[in-house]
Order: sequence, then C-alpha cells, then structure tokens
Amino acid sequence: MRFSRRDLMLTSGSTLALAGLSGCMPAATGTPVARGANPPPLPADRAAQDRLSAIAERLLADVPETATGLGLDKDTRAGLKARLQDRSPAGVAGTAAMLRQSLGELASIDMEALSPATRIDVDVVKTSFEIGLGGLAFPFGDVAVGGWRNTPYAVAQNVGAFLDTPRLLDSNHTVENTADAEAYLARLDGYAAQLDGETERLRIAEGTGVIAPDFLLDKCLRQIRLAASGNPADWDVVTSIARRAAAMPGDFARRAERIAASRVAPALQRQISELERHRARADNRAGVWKFPQGDDYYAWTLVAATTTTMTPDDVHQMGLDQLADLQRQMDAILRPLGYTQGSVGERMTALGRDPRFTFPDNDEGRARIISILQDRINDMRARMPQAFTVLVPGRVEVRRLPLAEEPGAPGAYGGPGTIDGSLPGRLWINLRTTGIWTTYSLPDLAYHEAIPGHAWQGEYSFRLPLVRSILAFNAYSEGWALYAEQIADELGVYEANPVERLGYLQSLAFRACRLVVDTGLHAKRWTREQAIHWFASTNGSSIDEVQGEVDRYCSWPGQACGYKVGHSEINRLRDRARAAMGSRYDWRTFNDAVVTSGNVPLTVLGRVIDRHIAE
Repeated sequence: MRFSRRDLMLTSGSTLALAGLSGCMPAATGTPVARGANPPPLPADRAAQDRLSAIAERLLADVPETATGLGLDKDTRAGLKARLQDRSPAGVAGTAAMLRQSLGELASIDMEALSPATRIDVDVVKTSFEIGLGGLAFPFGDVAVGGWRNTPYAVAQNVGAFLDTPRLLDSNHTVENTADAEAYLARLDGYAAQLDGETERLRIAEGTGVIAPDFLLDKCLRQIRLAASGNPADWDVVTSIARRAAAMPGDFARRAERIAASRVAPALQRQISELERHRARADNRAGVWKFPQGDDYYAWTLVAATTTTMTPDDVHQMGLDQLADLQRQMDAILRPLGYTQGSVGERMTALGRDPRFTFPDNDEGRARIISILQDRINDMRARMPQAFTVLVPGRVEVRRLPLAEEPGAPGAYGGPGTIDGSLPGRLWINLRTTGIWTTYSLPDLAYHEAIPGHAWQGEYSFRLPLVRSILAFNAYSEGWALYAEQIADELGVYEANPVERLGYLQSLAFRACRLVVDTGLHAKRWTREQAIHWFASTNGSSIDEVQGEVDRYCSWPGQACGYKVGHSEINRLRDRARAAMGSRYDWRTFNDAVVTSGNVPLTVLGRVIDRHIAE
C-alpha cells in the first residue's frame, strides 16, 4: 500500500496515542467511559484545540446543513438553522479561501509540542483541507471537504440541491416551534438560491467542455422534471411543513406554497433549461478522461478516495486479484447448494433468480425487506459486546429513500444520527424495485450500513472534538464498513445459513469489481455498456443493480475505490498486530483501537495501531 507524500510527512516521527482520546459512550448509559488517570492537557494542546474549535465553526457556517445533520443548529448556533450552503461560484471560492486561511493558521502550530491525540486532530484537519484544495483547483465540479461525494458535475442524477435540500427539510430539519418553522421557510427560499447557484456553475462548466454523459443527463432530467411537476402545494417541501406546523400560528402552509410557486418552481425550470442545453451537446463517453485535465482530475479523486498514491493500474490489478480469491471461496459454498456449472458469476446470477430468495415487487415485498433489515440490526446490536469492549448505543432505523431520489440513487446508504441523540441513525434503502435485493444479500447490507458499520462507527466520532465529527475520509469510512461485514461473519451470524454467507462474499466481490470498473471507466476508457456487462457477468449481480452502480461511478469518480483499499489496509494492520503481540493479541481491543481512533487517513490509522501494539 502506497501513501501520499503529504500523509507521510504529516505522520513521520509521530506516535499516536489512543489513551488521550475522549471517552466513548457505553451502550447502557450514554455516559463517558472512564479513561483512568490521564495527564492534564498541555498548554500547546489547549491552544491547538481552541484553533480547531474555531475551524469547526467555520465548517458549520460554510455548510449549515452539517449542523442540522449533527443536531447542532440550536442555542448559539440557532442561526444556522435558517441557512443553506452557498452553491454559487462565489460560494465555492469562499470555501477555498476558508481552507487556505485555516491551513495558514495550522501551519504555525509546533506539532512536536502537542500530545499524540491532539497531533492526530491537527493532522486530520490538515490532510482533509489540503485534499480539498487540490480538488478546488479544478475549474469544475463539487468537492466534499471532509466527505466522500466528489464529482465533476454540479448537478447529476445523484448530485444537486434538487435532491439534497428537500430531503434535508423533510428528514433532518426539526420543527418543534414557530422559530423552527420560520427557519424552514427561510431555507425553502434559500433552496431557490442554491438551484440558481448550481445553474450558474453548470453554465460555466459547459463553456469549458465539462458536460455529463447523455445517459446521466437523461436520468437527471427525468428526476428533476418529476421534482418540478404538479402543483407546488402538493410538493413534499410544502406538505412537510404544512403537516408539522399545522397547529402553530403563522400560516406556514400557505407561505410555503407561495415560496415554492414563486421562487423554487422558476429556479427548477431554469436549471432544467440549462441541463437540456447540456443534453443537446452530450455524448455517451462515460469517463472523466475526456475532459480538459481529465487524467489529473481522476488522479486527484483516487487520492481523495483512498488517501494513497495508488495508480489506476495498481487499483485495477488489486480488484482483479482480490476478486479471484473471493470467487474461490464462493465456489466452495455454491457446489453443495447444487450450483456447479458455469462461472461463479453465472451461478450467482442463477441463484439470484431462485424464487426462494426473491421478493414480490409490491408493497408487501418492500415491507418484508425493511423488516428483515431492522431485525438484523437489532440482533447485531446485542452481539456487540462480543466484538468490542467500548460500546455506543447504536440507535438506527430503516427508512425508504424518497421516491424522487430512488431512480438515481445507490442501492442503500447509512450513517449515525445526531450528536444529541434527538434523531437516530438511518439506513436508507432504495426500493424502486425489489428485484435488486435477495434475502441472502440483506443481512450483510444491514451490517455494512448500520451496525457495526457506518451508523455504529459514526457514534464513536461524537466523543471526539467537534471538527473530528465533521471531517471524514472515504477509505476509512468505507473500509470500516467492509470490515464491519467481516466482524459479523467472524461472530458466526452465517453458520446456520451458508447461503447468506454467499451474500457477504458477493458483497466483498462486488467491491473488488468496483476497483476494476471505476478505473476501467475513467482511466482505461471503458464504455458504460462494457462496464455493465463485465460487472454483471463477473459478479452475478442483476443488470438493474449494476446499471445504477456504473452510473454512480461515472458521476462520483474514484469514490468506489475507497471500500476495498480501506478494508485491505485494516486487515493488513490486524495481521501485523497479531504477529507482533502473539498471545497478548485481543480481537476486541484491536477493534476498539480502530474505531475509537476516529475517521483518519490510512497512514494515521497505521500509527494508531503501532501505538496499540506498543501499549
């Protein structure tokens, strides 16, 4: 595994301690776990943490939606609840200026004077901001500072305010009093400004030749036309506030309808017109290699997604090698089930059509899918003391994706709730058709997205300094989620039902395929059709599922590569710990070390495990 020069510089000569990190919450009480007699913070630590706290506030001000997602848009931050991110060219420039200012301030910190824990915090912020500025240097696209959704397109089938803001208002923006309702209306008005800001960036990108491929634009136009259709009084952004503020004085339903009709609807139409202009010029070339600076841009996305300097060829070959190993394991399970003929992919395709493992494509089938997922989450929560000595509550619920989002969204995604516990974590499931799911694939999905995956890991970050709850690294986030699937397997959840273990192995193989397909599209000039055919036939996934996946890689270059790269590194570090510690090695405390370190670049994770071994 090769890491970026910047990461190596940040971590060289530093030893990172877990003992200095903030306590984590046990499942029963939600109170901090005692960490023993830690030394008082160093003066340099206090000064550095004050600076990091100020930077965290800048991040929340830059993207107020983050404050809402974390449940922090109240008290002294209540003003953030009425605001949305500025998605205009000026807003993007403002973000870049904020990152440069913050890096300048952090550069003056004497890293050698810090405790190991504070050194981690500073390193994480520096690395995140430098990666972000690398992406903002390109004159197109969206850069998720401390996030995962980097894209060359301001708007696409899975990118844009037309998707993000209605979901935020309906699912995350709480309405408990008239001030909350007024803030909702302010954000509804700001939604129109967001759309116009993106439309201006679309116009600028089109002038430089950066246009999404025709198949992505067709999907996007179908979705945004759906969002703009019908009477604004019936839109979710109107009915949501009408329902929740019905008993409050202020006539919020009528005012929301007026804003939607006079401000949001025209802004949606302006964005539709601009996207139609792009569609008239679009072609079917899928990869970013076609753009000016396209190869450099893809190299940046791989750095952002993996926190390594692996080349596209490195990533491509890793996918092929790991896929071969996983399919050998799958073959050993398929044969006793009677599936002996054809490639592993062909046999998994046949298994996926077996009526024993499918759902009716109706509301009954959708309800059964949600029930299975929630049952597995609840069962796994009870097993967590077998895998960790430091626990968090793990509050997660399963929710169906909004209908307008489903056509362009991935199959599922998940994450933790709010820091204050007012909202639980969510596993969002795409149920546009039940045909993309099988009974044997759902347990593994629950473990990846919920417990002990994204939602579980995210709750640990809430016990770290605020800036650490805001910033994340794709390779750690997704690598942990795949490792969470592995934890479930190691806890024996598939012993009574080997076909479900096939679902787990197919999930890992799916992520290995992603390494091959993502690099194929963006570096090796694969067509969309070539990618879909290779993926479906090799992994035995349905065409419907794979088509959505391939389209996702086209609009989020590099992101899909973080999963298996991160997972492989966690396992490499585990092997190293086991070899170094011998009889002192403890699986549970290793898992504690990885998850309580917080979301970090992969080199920093290596230092965390070095310290775990030394202690």
